[in-house]
Amino acid sequence: MSNVPAAAPASAFQRFLTLVERAGNALPHPATLFVALAAIVVLASGLFSALGVAVTHPSTGQVVGAVNLMTVEGVQRMITELTRNFLAYPPLGISLACLMGIGIAEHSGLIGACLRLVVLASPAKLITPMVVFAGVMSNAGSEVGYVLLTPLAAALYHTLGRHPLLGLAAAFAGVSGGYSANLLVGSIDALLAGLSTAAAQIVDPTYSVATYGNYYFMAASVVIVTAAGTFVTEKIAAPRLGEYRGAAPREELRPLAAAEKRGLWAAALAGLALTGVVLWGLLPADGFLVNPKSPELKDSAFMVGLVTFIFLYGLLPGLAYGFAAGTVKNDHDVMGGMTATMKSMASFIVLAFFAAQFIAYFNWTNLGIITAVSGAELIQRLGLQEMPVLLMIAVVLFAGLVNILISSASAKWALLAPVFIPMFMLLGFSPELVQGAFRVGDSVTNIITPLMSYFPLILTFINKYDPKAGIGTLIATMLPYSIAFTIGWILLLIAWIMLGLPMGPDAPLFLAR
Repeated sequence: MSNVPAAAPASAFQRFLTLVERAGNALPHPATLFVALAAIVVLASGLFSALGVAVTHPSTGQVVGAVNLMTVEGVQRMITELTRNFLAYPPLGISLACLMGIGIAEHSGLIGACLRLVVLASPAKLITPMVVFAGVMSNAGSEVGYVLLTPLAAALYHTLGRHPLLGLAAAFAGVSGGYSANLLVGSIDALLAGLSTAAAQIVDPTYSVATYGNYYFMAASVVIVTAAGTFVTEKIAAPRLGEYRGAAPREELRPLAAAEKRGLWAAALAGLALTGVVLWGLLPADGFLVNPKSPELKDSAFMVGLVTFIFLYGLLPGLAYGFAAGTVKNDHDVMGGMTATMKSMASFIVLAFFAAQFIAYFNWTNLGIITAVSGAELIQRLGLQEMPVLLMIAVVLFAGLVNILISSASAKWALLAPVFIPMFMLLGFSPELVQGAFRVGDSVTNIITPLMSYFPLILTFINKYDPKAGIGTLIATMLPYSIAFTIGWILLLIAWIMLGLPMGPDAPLFLAR
C-alpha cells in the first residue's frame, strides 16, 4: 500500500495482512479479474455439466443441474443479455442516482461544512464508535449506507487529519459486516421471516416466524459489532494504515464563516421541510406515501423508493445551502456539481459492467445453488444432534462460506431454510434460533468477498484517496473486522444458548417437546 509507513509491521498478524494485501494487489485490475472469473465460470459450467453434477432443490424438489454455457444457446444468451445484465446490476442505478443528489451537497460545500461542524462539536474518542454504530443502524434503510455513509466517513476522518481509509473501513464494517444487527426491525427481517415460515410449515403447518423473531438477539448484536468494530479500527487498522500521505485534498478544519452558518440554517430548514412532506405522506392512514394494500412502513413508497428521497435529501438542502452561502449561483453550477460527481464514478461504471456479467453467468449456471445445497447436506451428516452449540457454530461458519459465493441474504436463505429449518425442528431447535445463526454467518464475510455487489463501489471510494489500491488493499483492511465479528458474534450466540435467552418476543431457542 502506498500510504503505509516505512516501518515494517511489528506483529505476525500485521505481516500476514501485508502479505494478503500484496498478493491481492498483484492480481490484475479488478475489472480484468471479473473478466477472468466470468471465463472460469463458463469453463466450469461445461465441465460440471458434462460430469452430470446436480442436486435436489430443497424448496421445489426438482433436480437442479449445472447449466452449460459452452453451447450455442449459452453463447447466444451471453451475447443478447449483456446490456440487460449491466442495467440490472443492483448497485448501479442506486449508486448513481443517490450520488447525483449527494454531488450537489458536496459541490455546494454543505458536506464540508457539516463535517467540520461534527468534528468541532464531537469528542474525538467518540467518532469511531459513532461511525460504526451509524453503519449498523443504516441497514434499517436497506443498502443506502454503502452509498451514503462510507464516503462520508472517509471524508470525516480526512478532515480530522486521520487516514481517510480508516473512516471508510469503520463505516463499511458497520454497514456490511454488521448487516444483520440493528435496533430497528427492517425489511430484511420481514423477508427472512417469510422464508423461514414457509420452511417451518414443512414440519408444522401452523408455525409462523414473526418479523421480530430475532429482535432481542440482533439488538444485543449491535453492542458486539460496535465494540468489535471500534477496537479493530483503533488497535489494528489505524496502526497499519498509519499517516495519510496521499494527494487528495481535505477540508481545512477552521471555524465556520458567517456565510457557511447561514447556508447551514437554510439547509436545515430545507431538510425539515422535506421531512415534513415525508411525514405528511406517511402518518395518515390514507397518506400519499402509504401503500393501501399493505400499510406497513416497509411497503410504503418512502421505503420502496428510498433512493429517490436520498437524492432529494442531497439535492434540496444542497441547493438551499449553496444559494444562501453564495456557492451556487445558477443552474449551470447545479448541473456542474452533478457532472463532476459522475466523472468520479467512471471507474465504478466500467468495473460494474464486467462484475455484472460475471454475477449473471454464475447465477445462470446454478453453481451457487449446487454449492449451497451440497454444503447443507454435509452439515446434516455431521452427527452433532446432541451438541446444539456446535451445530449452531457450524451453521454460522457454513453461511459465512456460502456468503463468499452468493452475497444475497434472501437468495441464500431461500435455498438453505428448507433444508436447515425442518431438519433442526425435528431435533428440537426453533426456526428463530436457526435463522439467527444463519444471519450471523451471512453478515461477517460480506466485507471480504469481491462477489458482494457493493464491493466495486467501495473500491471506487478507496481509489479516490489511493489510486494504487486494489482488491488486496480492501480485503487486507477488512479481514481483521471479519475475524473479530465472527469471534464476537459466535461468543454471543454461545452465551445466548447457554443462558437460554429467547431470540425475540415469543421466540424460544427450543421447541416444546
